[in-house]
Amino acid sequence: MTKYFEGIGRRKTATSRVRIYSGQKASTVNGKSIDSYFQGIVEADKMVNYGFVVTDLLDKYYFTAKVNGGGVNAQIDAIRLGLGRALLAMDESLKPVLRKAGLVTRDPREVERKKYHHIKARKKPQFSKR
Repeated sequence: MTKYFEGIGRRKTATSRVRIYSGQKASTVNGKSIDSYFQGIVEADKMVNYGFVVTDLLDKYYFTAKVNGGGVNAQIDAIRLGLGRALLAMDESLKPVLRKAGLVTRDPREVERKKYHHIKARKKPQFSKR
């Protein structure tokens, strides 16, 4: 069995589980290549592999990611966070570099829930005086 390091990334409602392996295979997302999974997204490969680019490990390691929920951009951000956390699990000395690149902190913003008697989360029906 091959050894791997795992990291979990979340963004909005997207969740990803990223595993890093040593070698030079192609990275995959849900069993597909990055370009075929994120079809139509310009430079999705660069956005997803940003953790490897910052740490200069692009040709030494590859990853597999399982991602579900959320939209395309939220999934990309979830994979980036999962990759950053997996790199931290592999080598703790990379933390300053990853922190400076913004790959350690989870983005806490979530969609606010809709309230009753409101049209959206905060928008209320138009008030009529008469």
